[in-house]
Amino acid sequence: MQFFIQLFTDPVGFYQAHQLLLGQIGINALLTLSMYLTLRAGMLTLANVGFMAVGAYTSVLLHLNAHVAVLPALVAGALAAGLVAIPIGVPTLRLSGIYLAIATLGFGQVVVAAILNIPATGQGQGLTIPDASLSTLPTFISLAVVTALCWRLWQTRLGTAWDAIREDPLAAEAQGIDVARYRLLAFVLGAVLAGYAGALEARTNFFIDTSLYTFQRVVGVLVFATLGGIGHVAGPILGAGLLTTVPEVTRFAQLYRDAVYGALLLLLTIFRPAGLITGRRRSGVGHLLRRAVGRRERV
Repeated sequence: MQFFIQLFTDPVGFYQAHQLLLGQIGINALLTLSMYLTLRAGMLTLANVGFMAVGAYTSVLLHLNAHVAVLPALVAGALAAGLVAIPIGVPTLRLSGIYLAIATLGFGQVVVAAILNIPATGQGQGLTIPDASLSTLPTFISLAVVTALCWRLWQTRLGTAWDAIREDPLAAEAQGIDVARYRLLAFVLGAVLAGYAGALEARTNFFIDTSLYTFQRVVGVLVFATLGGIGHVAGPILGAGLLTTVPEVTRFAQLYRDAVYGALLLLLTIFRPAGLITGRRRSGVGHLLRRAVGRRERV
């Protein structure tokens, strides 16, 4: 209760007291939006946390060893994750469902194993960023820009094609939509965003190691996206914000925190199986295909 009282009565004090939490909410929202891109295209991929690690370590190593400025290092981290995603996506995106999830989950474990064995990454000791900043401004500016881009994306032919592929990939392919290419594009864009989130997180944490990229975090991001809802771009953001905040809000019941968290997830799954924000569903795969194919022909 003190959490909400301070939020409304002393916003400045609230920000100072919970700066790390607010920053983590923003980072988790960006990471969840990266998974949202692939889920909207009908793919259950679990490699995003691995791409996050690639982006984080690339940006930090460039900054520490080559003295690259912060912004170029962030961009380089995002691009590195996107480049790594191409050879990973080409063979694995032929799979679907649980097989695709398992294959992409394995990538994250490979990344962690590589970090633990490459001397430049500090191996198990991690890396310290001496001039990192706790400011949440870059994170929330990035989140606003990414949210606007995602929202606009679903009004375009590309977004419509992804929706059509999610609803019925065989029908989409029969109408001339290059399913493999569109899926790979969603996978790579998700990796770029995850890499950027990782690079941004590294700049606010002062320290990174492999404990940030565990299987538990992979599951957490999937839960954020699913319970927030993938029918609208606000769903993953709400899911990440709500579930990142729950452990802090339930601090008064520290001994029962995991039980409260689990009960909340159970209730949300039962009463809101499509997520907290479902959005307006587009009217059937036929309508989606006409929009995707029709717009493409005009282009």
